[in-house]
Amino acid sequence: MTGGSSTDRPVAGGRMGWRLAGRPAPTLPERVGGLAGLRVLRMPGSGRVLVLAGTVDRIRQAQADPRSLRPVRGVAVVVAVWRAPWRGWSGGVGPVGHLTGQRVSLPRRGRGTASVHLRLARAAPLRDVLEAALGALAPNRPLPAPASADLTAVGGLPAYLPAGPGVTVPAGELPTSTDIRAHDVLLDPAAADAGPVGSTGGGSSPGEPAQTPYAVALPAGRHAVTVGGRPAVLVDARRINPYGRREDSYLPDAPRARLEFGGAGRDRRWGFGGRGGSTFRPLTGTGLEAADLASLRQVGVVECGPVPDGDPVGAAALLAQVAMTGAVLHAPDLPAAVADLLAPDLARSVTAPTVGTDPLALEARSVRQRRAAMRGHATGFALPDLTAAAFGAAGPPSVSVVLTTRRPDLLTSILPVLLGQSYPELEIVLGLHGCDLPDPVRALLVDSGRPFEVVPVPASTGFGAALGVATGRARGSLVTKVDDDDSYGVDHVWDLVLARHYSGATLVGKGAEFVHLEDLNITVRRPSGRAEYDGDLVAGGTMLIARGDLEAVGGWRPVPRSVDLGLIQRLRRAGARIYRTHPLGYVYHRRATGHTWDPGQRYFLTTAHTQWDGIPTDAYADDRRDVHPLAYPVVAVR
Repeated sequence: MTGGSSTDRPVAGGRMGWRLAGRPAPTLPERVGGLAGLRVLRMPGSGRVLVLAGTVDRIRQAQADPRSLRPVRGVAVVVAVWRAPWRGWSGGVGPVGHLTGQRVSLPRRGRGTASVHLRLARAAPLRDVLEAALGALAPNRPLPAPASADLTAVGGLPAYLPAGPGVTVPAGELPTSTDIRAHDVLLDPAAADAGPVGSTGGGSSPGEPAQTPYAVALPAGRHAVTVGGRPAVLVDARRINPYGRREDSYLPDAPRARLEFGGAGRDRRWGFGGRGGSTFRPLTGTGLEAADLASLRQVGVVECGPVPDGDPVGAAALLAQVAMTGAVLHAPDLPAAVADLLAPDLARSVTAPTVGTDPLALEARSVRQRRAAMRGHATGFALPDLTAAAFGAAGPPSVSVVLTTRRPDLLTSILPVLLGQSYPELEIVLGLHGCDLPDPVRALLVDSGRPFEVVPVPASTGFGAALGVATGRARGSLVTKVDDDDSYGVDHVWDLVLARHYSGATLVGKGAEFVHLEDLNITVRRPSGRAEYDGDLVAGGTMLIARGDLEAVGGWRPVPRSVDLGLIQRLRRAGARIYRTHPLGYVYHRRATGHTWDPGQRYFLTTAHTQWDGIPTDAYADDRRDVHPLAYPVVAVR
C-alpha cells in the first residue's frame, strides 16, 4: 500500500520484519491445506479467476490483499479442506450484484473438498465476489445495529477493513452524490488530521442535496487510523480470532512459539501465483496469515523477544493479532511507543509475569488477553467509537438479558451478578412466572442505573410461552437467556458478543463444562463439546441471538420444558450456524432438587477430568485478575 501516514511506515534505511519461530508442525488437515496454499489464477480474456485455497482461512487472507480489488466477471473457488459447521448443514451464496449463475458443490459427508462457481453480468471486485462465495462455505452475519456509518477506503485496502455491505473501496475516483451524502467515514491516507472527531455538519435538511461528500475523514495507514495525532491500531476480528483453538493448548506440555523481529527481506508472495521469499515478513504486510493461525491454534504461549520501536504501529498491530488468536502472548520487553498504542488492559497483560503450569490459570489468561485485544482493537468495536462524536452514537450493540423465574428467593443472588456485568449497553428483562417481585429486589433494580423491564406472567403459562412473553418486551438488538440458579463472571456478556462478532454465527453460547455440586461444595470440569468451534448445542443459560434472528424462526416454542433444545432444533432446520465459545465465565450449578434433568451427582463426578474444592476463581476469567493470576490446587479425577 502506498501513501500511508508517517506513523505507519517501515523504519528508515530498511524494513523491519517478524517471524514465528519454533511453532509446532501442522496437523494432517492443515498440512493438506498448506500444500494447496492459496493461488489466484486469471483466465486470459474471460474476466474470470480460479481461486485454489487450502482452507476457508486462506480465502479471507486473499480478501485482505490489495490485489483483491481487481474486477472480475466470475469466480471458481475450490477449498481443499472444508468442514461443514454441523452435519447436514447447507449454506447459501451471499448477495453480489448482477449474479447470473451459481453452482455450489459440498462433500457428501460434510468433510472434504468444496467448490463455489459464480458468474456475473458486470464485473465486480474479486473481494466482494469472494464474500458472496463465503456465504456458502462459512456464513458470516454482521452484528446488528439500529444505525451505523458506511466506510469508504481510498487509495488502497487497509488490513483491518472487512468486506461487507457498508464497506466500499473505490477503484477510481471517489464517487459523489447529489441526493445523499456519498460517504459517512472516509479512510484516506492523504487526509489531514483535523484533531478529535466531531460533527462536521455534513448532513442536509430534508429535501435538500447533501453539501459535503463525507462526514468524517481520517488519515488511514495499513494498520491504523489517526485521530488527534494519535494512531489507533485496528484488526479485522473476522479474520484474526480464536476459532479452532485446541483444548490441549493449555496443558504444561503444549507447544510454545517465539515471536522474533529482524530485518525484512522482499515481500512474500503467498498468493496470486507467487513463491515464498524472506523468512522474515515485513511489518507493513497484513500480519498473520492462514498458516500462522493454524499453528497458533495449538500453541499455549508465544514468548516475544525485544520489540523494536522503529515501526510502533506495525509492531502493535502484530501483537494485538497474536493476542486475538488466544495464544498467550508474553512480551516483557515492550517499548513505550508500542505499549502506548495497545489497549491498556492488553499492554498490562502481555507484559505481566507468566503463570505457572496450572492449565486453568493459563486458559484464563488467554481469555482475558483475547478479550482485551478485541475490545480495544477489533474494527467492529473500535472504529465506531472513534467516530461516535460525529454521529451521536457509540458503543457495542445493545443486549437484553432475559431471566424468567418462578423462584423470587434466588433473585437476590443472580441480579447483582447481572447488574454488575462489564458490558455497557445492557438491559435486564425479568419475567416473574407466577410470583411477585420482592421489595429489596425492586430497589436493587431502581438503584442500578440499568434499564430494566419487569414482566408478570401467569403461573398457568408454560415456561416456553412465558419466556416468549418476557422476550417480547426486550429492546436490545441482541438477546441472551440466563438461568436463575447458575453463576456468571462479570465479563460473560462481553464474551458472547465478541464471539458473535468474530464467528458471525446466528446463535452463540458456552458449554456447561464447569459444574458446581453444591451439596459437596465441589466444582468439576467435564467434556462438553469443542470450544471455539461450530457445534450443535450450547448451554441454555448462555444462549445469545439477535432478536430479529430469533423471531425469524418463530421464537421460543411454547413447551413446558427443554425450550433451549426447541429453539436449537428450529435454528438447525433454518440452516443457522451455532458457535460455542470458551466455557469460562459460566458455572452450571447442581442441587439436590429442582432440576428437570437429574442424572444424579455421580454422573458428573464420573464424567469429570478435574475437580476443585469450592469454585476456582479462574473459572470466571474476570479481567480484574489479569495482572496477578492465582493458581489453585487441582485434584485429578481417576
